[in-house]
Amino acid sequence: MTRARRKASNRNRPAGPGIGADRPVAERLREIREWIDRGGDTDPAALAERLDDTESVLRQAAAWGLGHLKVHRSRRALERALQDSEPAVRGLAASALGALGDSRSRRVLERTLNDPEARVREQTAWALWALADARSAPALVERLDDDEPGVRWSSAVALGRVGGPAAVPALMLARGDPNDRVRREALLGLAHLHPPNVGELLRPFLADPSTRVRIAAAVGLGERKDAAAVPLLLERLRVEKDVRVLPATLVALGRIGDRTAVPALLGYVSHPTSWARVCAFHALGELSAPEVAAPARKHLQDPIWSVRGAAAECLGEVGAPEDRDRLLPLLQDPQMWPRRAAVYALGRLGSVEATPQIRDRLGDPDPEVRLAAVWAVGHLGDRESRDALLTLLRDPTAPLGGPSTFAQGDGAVMLQSDAQDRIFDAVVQALARLNQRYPDQKTRRALNSARRQLSATELRRPARLAAPEVGRGRTPPTLGALFPTRSRAARRVPR
Repeated sequence: MTRARRKASNRNRPAGPGIGADRPVAERLREIREWIDRGGDTDPAALAERLDDTESVLRQAAAWGLGHLKVHRSRRALERALQDSEPAVRGLAASALGALGDSRSRRVLERTLNDPEARVREQTAWALWALADARSAPALVERLDDDEPGVRWSSAVALGRVGGPAAVPALMLARGDPNDRVRREALLGLAHLHPPNVGELLRPFLADPSTRVRIAAAVGLGERKDAAAVPLLLERLRVEKDVRVLPATLVALGRIGDRTAVPALLGYVSHPTSWARVCAFHALGELSAPEVAAPARKHLQDPIWSVRGAAAECLGEVGAPEDRDRLLPLLQDPQMWPRRAAVYALGRLGSVEATPQIRDRLGDPDPEVRLAAVWAVGHLGDRESRDALLTLLRDPTAPLGGPSTFAQGDGAVMLQSDAQDRIFDAVVQALARLNQRYPDQKTRRALNSARRQLSATELRRPARLAAPEVGRGRTPPTLGALFPTRSRAARRVPR
């Protein structure tokens, strides 16, 4: 392009947000924020120009916005912003580079781990966590000796993800850090990286003076199904004074799968702390302990909604077909979790007689319940649900948008729901099951049409399925594998 044509092109280019040094800073900042909220509706890369603005607050907004909008063309400008005179700009630029996820920024971020400001070093460690490149491990290991606990903490978290030969020895040493957040992340990182002696590395910390470290040790031992930890976990239940540690300990015993823990777990299904009751039911369901069926039936009327939901889920594992009439009232529960749990339980128990009530939940206002209903009608073989499933295939958000919170309150932690992202995959699976059982040209055409609209990359990703199809060590199939295979004869049918 000639210089004259380039100047003409620049004159026709839409003005970027926040320009005009003669305007008030607050006005320019508001313009940038509104522009980011609209998704950078003109040229998102134009925001990179504000990284050179004389006002620090505008440079900060630009760095944050480029990461939020994931403007990959801004990578070099963000790397230059790592040399900005303001620490806040440098930290936000590092965070934005992490959001871009481009491994070409790895080296410059590793150098930024030596920034004189602790907050910038901390944000840089998080950026390297996002890149998840094992080549960053040596630089992160050095930060485990940082004077600032926040930097050591974020570096330990990043090491647990990036791995590499240097990560395990460094995290082993970090178990002795004076800061309990660092010790916690060292244990969780070791559990994730899973060295051969991981159980030996974590078991001593079940008696750590810090609550959060004891929780991390229990979580890690449960994830790694360390059978040798069962006696220690049972002893922890006996002597533990902090009720915050109980849920992690109970869940760990369920994940490990040793039935010698059943008597102790049964003692917690009526514990005064509601979240301990929830986790006891969860663990006993994992162990498929028939002894829990009677208390689970009793707690379907528990005044705490999270306990009602956990009891229903447990009955889905260990109950009997006659539990259908006990579970049906929960389909009208005012809280989402009991409704969701009842749908899954009825589906697991094969309660075909409950199919009409489950079908009604396909229109539930909460996506978690709709997701459960999709799974249940597909497994119960309800072809009367086919039209509702085809509607969800075209618009997974129908009929109502869902909340972002899965569970909160009653002593529970807040869990973010990803049901809305998983409904499409679950609908594909349910329709394929129904079409296999009751072949139907309309369903086959709809599935073929949906498949053609997906890219090859999308078809190769792991499927996001409903709860009974994931977990317990099962590897999900690819999204493409959920679609029914077409015979050669079917491919020759004219459209």
